[in-house]
Amino acid sequence: MDDKRILREIAAVFLKLGFIGFGGPAAHIAMMREEVVTKRKWFSEAHFLDLVGATNLIPGPNSTELAIHIGHEKGGWKGLLLAGLCFILPAVLITGIFAWLYKQYGQVPAVQPFIYGIKPAIIAIILGAVFPLARTSLKSLQLTIIGLTVLAGALAGISEIYLMFGAGFTALLLAWLQDGGKKGFQSLIPLSLLAVPSTTFLSATNTSLFWIFLKIGAVLYGSGYVLFAFLDTELVATGLLSRQQLIDAIAVGQFTPGPVFSSVTFIGYQINGLTGAIVSTLAIFLPSFVFVALIGPVVRYMRGSRLFPAFLGAVNVASVALIAAVCIDMAAETIAGWRTILIAIVSILVAFGYRKLNSAFVVLGGSLLGYLLTLI
Repeated sequence: MDDKRILREIAAVFLKLGFIGFGGPAAHIAMMREEVVTKRKWFSEAHFLDLVGATNLIPGPNSTELAIHIGHEKGGWKGLLLAGLCFILPAVLITGIFAWLYKQYGQVPAVQPFIYGIKPAIIAIILGAVFPLARTSLKSLQLTIIGLTVLAGALAGISEIYLMFGAGFTALLLAWLQDGGKKGFQSLIPLSLLAVPSTTFLSATNTSLFWIFLKIGAVLYGSGYVLFAFLDTELVATGLLSRQQLIDAIAVGQFTPGPVFSSVTFIGYQINGLTGAIVSTLAIFLPSFVFVALIGPVVRYMRGSRLFPAFLGAVNVASVALIAAVCIDMAAETIAGWRTILIAIVSILVAFGYRKLNSAFVVLGGSLLGYLLTLI
């Protein structure tokens, strides 16, 4: 396959996911698996799990970084940029439209009836991805115990980053001991980032926004939903944004497709118009491109070591456990009443009974069913 064709396919895949990727990081990962493992056979289950595990080790929005990593693996530097931009831009454009409407009319559109049905459908999509990933990652009793421990820790509210690295280093220590303690830990290479963007064209407000969102993008671990705790501290507490605006930004991030981090486009627009939206969006996503570009070659190098595969294998298991925990939490919050139970059952039957069916139809079907049931 020639380079241009590969790049066209990368663009097509991630533009589509950018427009239909409802449900947050866990759902995005499930949809990416369907596209690049099941449908296009770009990667094996094990290779895909390696990419999931690697992206969980670095700060930033997990699903966006996974898209960037897939693009890098498949299409090099051009693929890295293309996959990331194609996944991010649809969400940013849709969020930008809502930001403009909100600025004009002071409220977000009434889309709750459709969201009512999307959430149970998303659970079905996540479950459909978790089972094959779990079969691939749970290669031993030791990894099964690590996975169950991470799942319990996630449900108990322990930070994702502690669980990820805790699982990895536990497996690494066990592998080292089993190897007779002869090999060191030099394979684990810490990464650092020093970004010095040009701000000569920015106003004082935009400069402030740039550094706030660059910092958040460079240090935030876990799913995009953790973002909102940072936003409350950085923006609401300092008076740049009202709490109601933050709540509305959260709502927009939940009912628009693509990465949840696109909420900062909405926020930037409310604070400083179009330039604020552009600057905020660039700043929040820039570290992801840099981190993935740095970690890709390092992970390939470390796969050749004797100990690091144990570390990455445990991280992969932890990643699956964290996705399962998200699914459980989402079900607890979403499944309430016969309508959502019915939507969830129908979506699960469709997702497992018709595995070749595009997940977009499950999402659209759940949305439509949710709307119709709210009319009863």
